[in-house]
Amino acid sequence: MTRKKLFPALPLAAASAIALVLAGCSSSDGTPAGETGDAQTGGTLKVLANGDADHIDPQLVAYVPSNSVVRAISRSILSYEASNDETERSELVGDLAAEVPEATDDGLTYTITLRDGVTWDAPDGARPIVSGDVERGIKRICNPYTSAALGGYFTGLIEGMAEFCDGFASVAPEAEPMKEYIENTDITGIETPDDQTVVFKLTEPASDFTSMLSLPTANPAPVEVLDYIPDSPEYKNNFVASGPYTVAEHTPDVKLTLERNESWDPESDPLRAAYVDSIEMTMGVEEDAAMQQLQAGSADMLFDLQPGPANIQQLTSVNDEKFSTLENGGVDQFMWINTKTSNNGGALQQPEVREALQYAIDKTAVVQVMGGDDIAEVTNGIFGPGINGYEEYAPYGDGSGKADPEKAKELLAQAGAENLTLKFPYRNLGTQPDIAQTVQASLEEVGITVELFPVPPTDYYANFMTNHENAVNGEWDIALVGWSPDWVGGAARSVFQPQFTFDGTPQSYNYVDYNNDEANALAAQALAASSPEEAGELWHQVDMAVMKDSPIVSIVAKKKANYHSDRVQDFEVYALSQNGDWTNVWLKN
Repeated sequence: MTRKKLFPALPLAAASAIALVLAGCSSSDGTPAGETGDAQTGGTLKVLANGDADHIDPQLVAYVPSNSVVRAISRSILSYEASNDETERSELVGDLAAEVPEATDDGLTYTITLRDGVTWDAPDGARPIVSGDVERGIKRICNPYTSAALGGYFTGLIEGMAEFCDGFASVAPEAEPMKEYIENTDITGIETPDDQTVVFKLTEPASDFTSMLSLPTANPAPVEVLDYIPDSPEYKNNFVASGPYTVAEHTPDVKLTLERNESWDPESDPLRAAYVDSIEMTMGVEEDAAMQQLQAGSADMLFDLQPGPANIQQLTSVNDEKFSTLENGGVDQFMWINTKTSNNGGALQQPEVREALQYAIDKTAVVQVMGGDDIAEVTNGIFGPGINGYEEYAPYGDGSGKADPEKAKELLAQAGAENLTLKFPYRNLGTQPDIAQTVQASLEEVGITVELFPVPPTDYYANFMTNHENAVNGEWDIALVGWSPDWVGGAARSVFQPQFTFDGTPQSYNYVDYNNDEANALAAQALAASSPEEAGELWHQVDMAVMKDSPIVSIVAKKKANYHSDRVQDFEVYALSQNGDWTNVWLKN
């Protein structure tokens, strides 16, 4: 998804010193594009979207674009400055926490001190955010109604949380019993000695734990939310904000309106200026129509949309400074292979058949569909450029990305699988139909019949791919997904753990419960590595171990493309959303 993002977790990245490479977003002289004069307060920021946020409830958010929404309405323990400087925007800083904590107790303990003046927009008026709210937020992660997609990062890492979640699983998925369990059951690894202090005790050292605390999944939760089913209409209608904006209206897949949170104190918030009075996101807009509105000035920014290849060519040809790109460390196109299905006599469970698919796909053709070499590049592993652990290598073929149909046919013949028919869902969004057709053409070149069928973008991840029954029942055989790291810095864990580990508990974005003991052991070593260089080498070995099994075909990494209207000023990137920060842009009259 782009992100994507989307994941549960296990062993991970140890090299926070290697920052994600995020490039672009400035004019030729280094000044942020569109910066003209002093910032002005007021106006409505108009955002265009094709689909909706995956969730409004911070604990449940996993889709990269949704981080723009959460940034505006909910404050995190730690976060990032919005910046067009790649180093500055990838440096972890305090948000609700006064500062980024250092590990003690041989890397097993982190102590958070909350800053003064932070408040909830509670029904009875502004109320301080306290340590118990942080604990409550972590407890909500594994609620039995709809657990957090990224919750696996925390479950096995915080002492006693796995046991807490095991007990929670037996609670009725209703508001009242869930509230009772949360309020009366402790996680041994979370201590709240006073209202300003939270102590986390871990089961093992994790150099990326502070990065995890930047995720909305770890955001505090007020007691009021326990009266509602997570992310339900009642939850949204009674949303309790901590950011500069709150939810005024949400009509799913149609419109989201955010208005000022009058309880928010700007003096307590070093990261959000909140210049605009309100934010309106209109959904159901197609790419070309969105670009026309931005260029005409009738809308301002994009949510889950990006300029397409034709737009990019036009914008770059005139050196439009409102257009920018950034590398996000992800792989924009993985092709997952369904090893759960009995379709085709279970052919996809055979390693030779999956290896054949590695040789069948013409990745260079996909690069061209996505906009060419300036914005996309061939990938061959699970990590994208900018991740500590990424190395250019070629487990299959010569590394160029060109298909080898004869090799693919040879492997299919050896496996006795020469008459495959594969079900291939795709998102009906942007260039996805064209990419799907390009992959279809590659597979048909080697004699594989491909049945394409569209899935609405909003449903693709939230309801179709993350429903494990669809894999087991053979509703799909191959499927394209994108993945971006969940945080910046040493983020290999956030690629590997949610997608390529399985400990008996299904993870949302490990679509086929893939697991590799060798890769898990190497990842654990990477987590304990003494230097970024050592960790990077170990993560590359993780990559090679996974790709030996061919659970996916890695196809293309693509830079994130952004564009905004002429009236948007100080467009600076918030790293987790890979987009301009809604809470810091202002509008030129």
